[in-house]
Amino acid sequence: MATKEEAFDWPWQYNFPPFFTLQTNADTQSKQIAAWCDLVLSYYRQSKQYILDVTEAQSSPLFHNAVINRKLPLEAVNVVLSSLERKGHVEWEDATKRTRCYVMWRTPEEWAALIFQWVASKGFTNTVCTYYDLHSGDDAADQEFFGMDLWMLKKSLRVLQTQGKAELMQGTQADDSDGGIKFFS
Repeated sequence: MATKEEAFDWPWQYNFPPFFTLQTNADTQSKQIAAWCDLVLSYYRQSKQYILDVTEAQSSPLFHNAVINRKLPLEAVNVVLSSLERKGHVEWEDATKRTRCYVMWRTPEEWAALIFQWVASKGFTNTVCTYYDLHSGDDAADQEFFGMDLWMLKKSLRVLQTQGKAELMQGTQADDSDGGIKFFS
């Protein structure tokens, strides 16, 4: 059975040694950073990961190509993450230290739209769903948001609440994992 890294379709740049060195020419660097951003989002999307620990990044296959013995320097990793943050795809867990971040391969607004589209197609408007229904329920098993990190799910549902399409309901558990949401038509 193939590992996540073996199954991932690495772009051609990943095997090109200069890709792992931050380029000095502004135009080239801009294209390089854009390619790294695309790679990070694609990698996290396929592996359905959401958290990136910057201190461990260079040991990750994402930033370390063992075949060509190249690692993206930590400074360059931070440049890529800053670019993703400006585009709304990274949110820091610890904004001052910037050691752990959430990688949002879909923005909360994109997830909210997908979730609401599914809710409407299933006839779940004007009903209450639990976080479990959306995260692990049988009705959602074939959806891209199935198994989504609870943090990202809640963040996406808050977008729907802000849009007036839903109302979040507090759960009884300390982590609110048993909470729910009422969707409006």
